[in-house]
Amino acid sequence: MDLFGSCGIEAVGIAVAVVAVAAGAAYFYLGRKSKGSLDPENFRNFKLVQKKQLSHNVAKFRFALPTPTSVLGLPIGQHISCRGKDNLGEEVIKPYTPTTLDSDIGYFELVIKMYPQGRMSHHFREMKVGDYMSVKGPKGRFKYQVGQVRAFGMIAGGSGITPMFQVTRAILENPKDKTKVQLIYANVTYEDILLKPPESWDGGVGFVSKDMIKTHCPAPAQDIQVLRCGPPPMNKAIAAHLDDLGYTKEMQFQF
Repeated sequence: MDLFGSCGIEAVGIAVAVVAVAAGAAYFYLGRKSKGSLDPENFRNFKLVQKKQLSHNVAKFRFALPTPTSVLGLPIGQHISCRGKDNLGEEVIKPYTPTTLDSDIGYFELVIKMYPQGRMSHHFREMKVGDYMSVKGPKGRFKYQVGQVRAFGMIAGGSGITPMFQVTRAILENPKDKTKVQLIYANVTYEDILLKPPESWDGGVGFVSKDMIKTHCPAPAQDIQVLRCGPPPMNKAIAAHLDDLGYTKEMQFQF
């Protein structure tokens, strides 16, 4: 596994965070035949059983599945839709990618960055243990399969780390999966970095540039893919950089 952290949006970046979470896994979920808990057409309610504040505006929410042996049933690389109410009481629906896999039985977790004016952020801020979240899925155009590519380049900003985290965990938990991953993760400040186990980081600072991508992502080839997920301005800038560097549309994917 080849991972590198670099910088972006306007500050620090980190990649090693995605390695540590999978290190203690005693088994991997691939091949487990268990009916998932999601419904792609209808919202289902899941009880909040734990809420842990990770920073001033980020919290981890753990939701119980129907039984202690239930799995969520979310294909790797896809997401769920969560339904809540904003500060005016109006319904809001927003997509999120869990940081858990089907190797985490009986529950799923969401790491949520709550913005001051965010409509769904308000709902998450107000949630208390014992409350229920309405969830529908799976959703999404991306579905990871072992051997899909030789290597992934991943470029994420802010909460855009979650789909990258999910895919990387799946790769790391499967000893038969030899896919390489190289990650550039950007945040406005060091405190904004999500899912980081290390206490220090000596990576670069600045916007994600073409030089960074050229240095730290796999070179254009038919058997690689560069995934990106971040704020719209960042996604637009990264897409332009990738085009200039010779990555075809087939070599790129935006969550």
